[in-house]
Amino acid sequence: MIPDGATVRVRDLWPERDGPVHVRTPHYLRGRTGTVLRHLGDFPNPEDTAFNRPAPLLPLYHVAFRSEAVWNQPPGDDTLLAEIYGPWLEATPLEATPLQATPLEAVSPEPTP
Repeated sequence: MIPDGATVRVRDLWPERDGPVHVRTPHYLRGRTGTVLRHLGDFPNPEDTAFNRPAPLLPLYHVAFRSEAVWNQPPGDDTLLAEIYGPWLEATPLEATPLQATPLEAVSPEPTP
């Protein structure tokens, strides 16, 4: 399991070239560096369940990305939060700048009355 606060990179893979897939990782995040905020649990791999194949349980994480790292814009305070399965994440070099972990309630939408 990847610890909260770990700096990770989304793998820059393009499995669409290699056959039928159901990729649950946004293209715009592939190759980008972010920070794990929390482990959400283990769930059946949607890349297998989409094709009615046996699906192993995979860890799912909330990962935060600085907006400038995703959209190549000037630095700011905006972050993007994504749910990404563990096999799509890899460790980053120590010199990568981590994003400070934000309490989940600070990034979760407010309940609607």
